[in-house]
Amino acid sequence: MTLTSLPDADHEPLRGGPTLRWGVLAPGRIAASFVGSLNKSTDQKVVAVASRSQERAQQFASEHGIDTAYGSYDQLLADDSVDIVYVAAPHNEHARLAHAAIAAGKHVLIEKPIATTVAEARGIADAAAHAGVFAMEAMWSRYLPQATIVAQLLADGALGEPRFVEADFGFLARFDPASRLYNPELAGGALLDLGVYSAWFAHFVLGAPRSVHAVGSLAVTGVDQQSTVTLTYDSDALAVVSSSIIVETPVAARVSGTEALLQFPASFPGPSAFRLAVHGGETLEWRDTSGLNWNEGLCYQAVAAARYVSDGLKQSPLHGLGDSIAVLSVLEQARAQLGAL
Repeated sequence: MTLTSLPDADHEPLRGGPTLRWGVLAPGRIAASFVGSLNKSTDQKVVAVASRSQERAQQFASEHGIDTAYGSYDQLLADDSVDIVYVAAPHNEHARLAHAAIAAGKHVLIEKPIATTVAEARGIADAAAHAGVFAMEAMWSRYLPQATIVAQLLADGALGEPRFVEADFGFLARFDPASRLYNPELAGGALLDLGVYSAWFAHFVLGAPRSVHAVGSLAVTGVDQQSTVTLTYDSDALAVVSSSIIVETPVAARVSGTEALLQFPASFPGPSAFRLAVHGGETLEWRDTSGLNWNEGLCYQAVAAARYVSDGLKQSPLHGLGDSIAVLSVLEQARAQLGAL
């Protein structure tokens, strides 16, 4: 097909739409980024935060202008002023806290990966369906303007048939056996923390794979520290996704189609830029001009969730719980092949 311009982004406006009253479980680094992005760019209201430490919750509340701080998760879940709960705890706590929020009748946005195993993820989906509440994985990259454009390009056939997908995410993390990244008791490792982005991108383009083949290495604590995973598909397409916590990588992504090549040169999970080179035609470029840097883009998923809840949906139409389970299945199989704890 002849392509002379890129489609417009199709995302929920950051202001002026439906709003929710948010409660935050576990006030750590990602919670700070999430709340900061909401406060800066949206009309969403964070009304409460809970930690196992009252002091820590109060400090977080003071820093982010939150009215109520709780010293236990149960107290927040019993708060009728909270519409939706954002689960920002380490991976190993996602399923437990998601179930607690759902049992309390709260809608829930769960940090990625939604859980540490497919069985846990299915349990969350079943519980949410039974309770009739909205549940969504915080795969924020899918809600960025750039992802909505790429989705339209794929749907319109602008790339032809996607045949080869590559995505990487790696950074150098100082070794600390007690840290979130290296401690197996906290579901550490590169795949669950960073590989989820690369695996999501392949799923976004190609869907669920036919087979998963992983090679890599383990840290002395038994978590995966670096891997490359090859995915095969019924369409005969291939994907290669990689993650590392022992080296920096470009954090790039590429889709090679029969009609065009789409490339994110760097930082593909966050607000960034891509170019589309049409075979025998033009090269079109797009760059995020929102002024939002990296985790400041977390706000897009929040306004999307608010819209879905307002519309009475129980899952995200862009990245449903079935998608979350499919991505986690890739990570689970890769971790098992590597022998990761």
